[in-house]
Amino acid sequence: MPEHTILDEIIRWKRAEIARARSAVPLAALRARMASLSPPRDLATALRSSQRPGAGPVRLIAEIKRASPSKGLLRPDLDPVALAGAFEANGAAAISVLTDQRFFRGSLDDLRNVRQGVSLPVLRKDFILDAYQVYEARAAGADAILLIVAALDEGDLKLFHDLARELGMAVLVEVHDEAELLRALAIAPSILGVNNRDLRTFEVDLETTARLRPLVPADLILVAESGVHTRADVERLAALGVDAMLVGEALVRARDVGQKVREFIT
Repeated sequence: MPEHTILDEIIRWKRAEIARARSAVPLAALRARMASLSPPRDLATALRSSQRPGAGPVRLIAEIKRASPSKGLLRPDLDPVALAGAFEANGAAAISVLTDQRFFRGSLDDLRNVRQGVSLPVLRKDFILDAYQVYEARAAGADAILLIVAALDEGDLKLFHDLARELGMAVLVEVHDEAELLRALAIAPSILGVNNRDLRTFEVDLETTARLRPLVPADLILVAESGVHTRADVERLAALGVDAMLVGEALVRARDVGQKVREFIT
């Protein structure tokens, strides 16, 4: 493993970004914004129940992803609201919005606009390293957040998970290996994500989900993240008993987004 990883670089940048955000918008202002919002939408229920007749066994969390550190800009003409609308119209169960600006060119404005434009649960996908970001997510309208076990110690993982639940949000707790899975299970999550992408190297292997699947309790909602590009990939996940998949790049880059969504879920 390299001494200096991509995840290390992201975390260093993110901590400075959080400090700037807290100076610009105090926590009291975030709490005031939260008071005027409608209640969070239920991600867990969306991932357990079919969103339309004929939908397959693996639910789709479709992601708004402008860019990535490894691939650069994915879709120059990306319109987050229009893309989310296409996801919803063709049967996605939920929407993920990447809000990191430095490495993925996203924003909280993308999340706010998408949340207003669809009726599905919306997940804030980012590198959550501070309780401030949990409040920030809810104030922007997020129905759920992502917590990455590789980026957090045990204390912060539990703190942020419990805080999000207190605010009414669901939490997708992400792991990549056996050690991270054990740490995740210690906080009793409801939704567990297995990221097939190693955030230290950004290499992707769909077999990560296959390897960890037997270790995941049957009562948890299991989400496979990254590495899903074809119908065969989806069928592989269905055979493993995965409940949902989070897909970004394959959808964002698709010539016909609606057709690609239907290919994955029917």
